[in-house]
Amino acid sequence: MHIAVLLKQTFDTEEKIVLQGGLVVEEGVKFVINPYDEYAVEEAIRLKETHGGQVTALSLGPARVAEALRTALAMGADEAIWIDDAGIPQDEFACAEAIAAALRQLRCDLVLGGSFSVDTGGGQVAVRVACALGLPYVTSVTKLTVNGGTASVERDAEGDVERIEVRLPALFTAQQGLNEPRYPSLPGIMKAKKKPFKSLTADDLGMAGWHDAARTARVSLSLPQGRQAGQLLQGDPRVQAEALAGLLRAGLQTR
Repeated sequence: MHIAVLLKQTFDTEEKIVLQGGLVVEEGVKFVINPYDEYAVEEAIRLKETHGGQVTALSLGPARVAEALRTALAMGADEAIWIDDAGIPQDEFACAEAIAAALRQLRCDLVLGGSFSVDTGGGQVAVRVACALGLPYVTSVTKLTVNGGTASVERDAEGDVERIEVRLPALFTAQQGLNEPRYPSLPGIMKAKKKPFKSLTADDLGMAGWHDAARTARVSLSLPQGRQAGQLLQGDPRVQAEALAGLLRAGLQTR
């Protein structure tokens, strides 16, 4: 079984976001594997340990994503592929097309990714990859069992559990609760430092000239407004209710 894992390098969730000129400042920031993608890496390794096969970690981004790929290798992935994002627009459509082009070269039995990334939160890339490859997919799974040519999954459905059976090859995105990601071992870290991995460019993927292929564009980026101090309403319950209704009405009129 050949399992591909899609991962993204994101800000550490404890980092403070700083904007300058409408852009996020990356200098001095700690980057990590997107937390939801860690569940995908762990699940791929567990499936390999149970069924045998190979796990290939794949990431699109600048050169710094090598660190995230080496973390996946240290956890137990067998191979890693870096897609250089130079010349590839940073919208979900173009990123998914690039990843799909790379996956066509691998002939995978199963593709895993995170439910969404904690930086943009779009939750689109993995699903778009599945559509580009013509694969069935299930998102936000909390349990995954592979039996021969099929996979049985569970996912949360507004407080209930939805059970789905899918024929392989297929793509699944991981939700919190699927597993508990392991820490890379020291021997794994040492081996990962020395292990080469494959790099691909836009030209390698047949995407030369895709600079203007984005389907979406970021118009602006800003931090949320600071929270204002609360207002304590005085008087009996009826007076307070009337005052609250007036404040809500005034707030709606100013939007």
